[in-house]
This record gives sequence, C-alpha cells and structure tokens, in this order.
Amino acid sequence: MELTRLIVKGGVISPGELREVVNMAMEHGLDSISFGSRQDIIFPKGLKYLDKEKLGKHHFVLPNEQSGNNIVSSYVSTDIFRNTNWLTGNKFLYILEQFKEQPKLKVNITDPKQQLVPLFTGHLNFIASEHEDYWYLYLRLPKWERMEVYPVLIYSWDIATFYYQIEKIIAEESCGIEILFSLLSEVLDTNNRTIDKPLNIPFYPFPYYEGMNRMGIDQYWLGLYWRNNLYDLDFLKEMCDLCFDCKIGKICITPWKSFIVKGIPKDRKLEWEKFLGKKGINVRHSLLELNWHLPVAMEWALNLKTFLVRTLDQFDISTYGLTFGLSEYNRDGHYFTSIVVEKNELPAALESIKIRDTYNVLFAKNFDPNTREYIVHSQDIDKLELPTILIELSRRYFDELGNSTTETTENIQKKEKPQLEIYQCQECLTLYNTEYGDESQGIPKGILFTDLAENYCCSLCEGPKSNFKLLEVVAN
Repeated sequence: MELTRLIVKGGVISPGELREVVNMAMEHGLDSISFGSRQDIIFPKGLKYLDKEKLGKHHFVLPNEQSGNNIVSSYVSTDIFRNTNWLTGNKFLYILEQFKEQPKLKVNITDPKQQLVPLFTGHLNFIASEHEDYWYLYLRLPKWERMEVYPVLIYSWDIATFYYQIEKIIAEESCGIEILFSLLSEVLDTNNRTIDKPLNIPFYPFPYYEGMNRMGIDQYWLGLYWRNNLYDLDFLKEMCDLCFDCKIGKICITPWKSFIVKGIPKDRKLEWEKFLGKKGINVRHSLLELNWHLPVAMEWALNLKTFLVRTLDQFDISTYGLTFGLSEYNRDGHYFTSIVVEKNELPAALESIKIRDTYNVLFAKNFDPNTREYIVHSQDIDKLELPTILIELSRRYFDELGNSTTETTENIQKKEKPQLEIYQCQECLTLYNTEYGDESQGIPKGILFTDLAENYCCSLCEGPKSNFKLLEVVAN
C-alpha cells in the first residue's frame, strides 16, 4: 500500500504545526493519522488533494514520490532517559536547524546512551561521543555492502555541511570510505577531531515510555501509544489546545508509533489525567504489546501481533526490556528490534492456491539490536508455533541478562575482519589502502604500504613515499 507521509524533522513538531496537520487531514475527510518508524506522520487513507498554497512549510511525500527521507533524532529521549552529559535538547534543535533542504538519504542523529531510538538505521548515522560537540559518523551508503566508520569525529555545527557534501559526492560518483574521506578533506574546512577511542554502546533493557511520568522536580512527561496506530484527530486537536494552554512548545514522535509530550507543569497534571480519562485513553498498556514495531497499514501484521500478545498473556510471560518486530521478508536484514518475525514470500507459482503463511524468527546477538548482528533461530514455521518460540527466546533473554560484556564497535569490527593500515599523501591527500593496492601502478591488492619499494611515488602528485603518513588502522 502506498501512503502519503509528512516529514517531521528529527521527530520534533510544535503543537501549532500538529494542529495545522490535523485540520488539513480533517479537510480531507480523515478521522485519524498514524506515525512511522522514522518519526514521520502517515496518512493511512491517503489525501485526495494537496493545495500547495496551504502547505506552507510542511513537506509532504506523496505515493511513488522520491522526495527525501526524514531525519531521525533522539531528541525525544532528552531529559527523560539516560543521556550523554553534554547532549541537551537545545543542542539537537540547533543541529536540526542546520538542515535547510530535505535530505535525500536517511540521517540518524542519536545519543548512544539511550535505547528508545535506533542508532544505525540511517545511511549516515551521527552518534554522540564523550567529547562535547563531537560525533562519530557511521556510514552505510546506498550500494555499500557494510557499514564503515568515518576516520575522524565530526563537530556539531559541521554535521549538516558534511551531510550535504556527501549527498553531492555520491550523486556524481560511487566511492568507498577512503575516497570519500579524501574528497571531503579536499573541499571542506571543518573542525574535526581525532578518534581517540572506539564508540562504546552500553546495553540497557528497553525503557517503558508510556503514561504520566515525573520529569525533574516540578514537571511531568506523557507517553501515548495506541495499539492500532490510528490516532483520533479530534483527540489530537484538543490535546494541542491543552499544550498551548500549558505553554508546551514541542511534541516528540518516537520510532515506535507513539509520541511523547514533555514539560507538563506539576500543577496541571490532574487536568491532563482528567482529559485522558474523559477521552477513554489507556495509558498503561501491557509490556507484552507495547514494544512492537509493525509496518504501517499492514493488516496481517496487526492481526499477527494481536494473536501473539494474547497468547503470551495467557502464559503470564514477561517481555520487559525486549522489543519485537514483524516484517515481510527483508533481504537486507536492516532491523532494530531484539526479536524479529519475518513473513516469508509466497512463491509466485502458488499464489493462486490458498496455503498458510510461514515465518522465520531471528534474534539480535545478546538481544541488543545495536550489534546489528542477527541470528536465525527458526525458519519456515507455522503461525501456531510462534508463541512457543517467543516464550523460549524471552526466557533465554532473562537467563543471559547481565552476563554479556559490553562490546565496542571496534571489537565487533575486529571479529569480522583483520586490521589494515591506511596511509595518506600529505601533499594531495591521496590514500593508499592495502585492501585495494594501487592499480594505476600495477600494485595488487593485499600489499602492505611498508612493503612497497622505496621508489614508490604517489599516483596523483608523484610525491615520494616519504610524503605518506599513517592515517588510521581500520578493519577490512
């Protein structure tokens, strides 16, 4: 099903902007909207027409239209979950403001200490370091087979500049990380910093993000989740008015088809609770059903989730800290939940025959999706077998909880591939990578720089071998 999407930069929208969107949806005869996994707003029933004069600054993506991707950010987690000390909500907003034009690639800007927003689901993943205002950059650009780490840390105020230059470069040519680094070094004058330690991603159980929760001394935050991902427009309109009245400036969309309102004054808490009660809003869903990621407007996924949640509930199974995803078969395997249930494709030859669907079950290494390593548990199984398998995996999760050691991204890469050294010509910034050798001079792959003849010279500026300096040690 093709859907109309509204881009919400970083998942941050003001009550005024949300109310404009709600009014627009009502004008189209809709009664609800949904949220997407990239913190965007989705119109499941589509829009009949779009008056460009009324769109203002809103950026709509119509069905079959390739007009950009939403920037995902963990601004939603600031002030309410674990965070890197220097990374404030205002810092996120300033960085997001630097993106004046809609990115064509997927960009993630996240804090590694929070668990609510996935770190590695973008083409460019900026992840906060321990150094104030500096970020790791992990790239997996289109057509790249694996994710690579950029050789230096990026300064906060250079993030957008880096992004747009990378977008420009790959639009003109396909290149790997070494050539990309060389090209960027030539054209950008930025305030980079040397990577002095690998990115460390601590593992914590997934947080509970629903209901009214204390925020500091005199404020609260509210997380709202509706199991069918259809948010009533009348309710949202009244909620925006209440936000205005309480001087709340931002509403945050999560990647879990839910949203969070931060900064509810302590003396207005009862008013919010009465409002939710009168609207019949359930703010204490079972953990069994809360932490699921489903494709939007896919009836089979919603029906399967309902079946699994009800069955697990009958057995009093705890899934605290786990996340689940339902997906049609994904050849790329780009998931961000602890456990994934894949629906297999029906062979074309059997489409006319009514047969039962089959599923595969995968789980992330250590049940931590940030490892980006998924293990196949079961394949081609029937729907009725799924609850037993999920129960088995949930018990395994609690058995192993606390036993695994935190892995750095460097450790993960070391296991995958041996280290190689990259040297760079200080004159023209040309790189020599053992993995590629130097084809122009007949040097095959795998030859170490230190093993090159002393009369070796730069293939671009013809500078001597002594002009080359060790740039970094990488995994290949």
